[in-house]
Amino acid sequence: MSAGPAAPLVEMRGISKTFGGVRAVDDVSVELAAGEVLGLLGHNGAGKSTLVKILSGVLAADAGEIRLDGRPVEIRSPRDAKALGIETIYQSLALTDNLDATANLFLGRELTGRLGFLREEAMEHAARGTLGRMRLQLPSLQAAVSSLSGGQRQAVAIARAVHFNARVLIMDEPTAALGPEETRKVGALIRELARQGIGIVLISHDIHDVFDLADRLTVMKNGRLVGTCRTAEVSKDEVLGMIIAGELPRALLAGGGRAMH
Repeated sequence: MSAGPAAPLVEMRGISKTFGGVRAVDDVSVELAAGEVLGLLGHNGAGKSTLVKILSGVLAADAGEIRLDGRPVEIRSPRDAKALGIETIYQSLALTDNLDATANLFLGRELTGRLGFLREEAMEHAARGTLGRMRLQLPSLQAAVSSLSGGQRQAVAIARAVHFNARVLIMDEPTAALGPEETRKVGALIRELARQGIGIVLISHDIHDVFDLADRLTVMKNGRLVGTCRTAEVSKDEVLGMIIAGELPRALLAGGGRAMH
């Protein structure tokens, strides 16, 4: 007897969140598979950030359930999320400019010896290993991150999450303010991490940022789920219509594509 299909890596079921009478997230359900890139799209105020803040433990949902590998989990804080392998990379990257890449990678989670001294050589060795796994090279691990390019800084922030065994990576506008070449490099890095089985959520209000990277696209508007569709089965114009009008394309409504509403 063959085993049934594997449970999604993450399921968010019926998630709702209200702020002072405003429904920021209204009964939203999404799921993410291991090794999948899911684009989360919508205008500012659509509810994207609130939804992922619930997944990352920054906010508590008023209603709904989160499951990991098919099992219900409680995420009351960012520490809970990290313990479950859910890491978030915000647009600010949360890097300390005057420290080098290794120090930023271990920031707040430094390796120390029995007497409390930093194990600098061990941390640098581990940093090189993580960057190697990501197929990345930096000009220097000793240089302050302020001297790195935008794409290299993004890579350091991603490496920090990957080093601490991220299974789910939430990325907020990962290619914002990057030039075409750096955007391409970050895109290649995202594909490599997905190939290694990490589930990735890309938050964006720009279709072009995620269309070439995402396996599926989820669109939100005014706190509600418009729908989820496979990227290969929709055009950018159709997705733009979902973002603006808050409705699924006619072809998908008619059953012409694999969409979930």
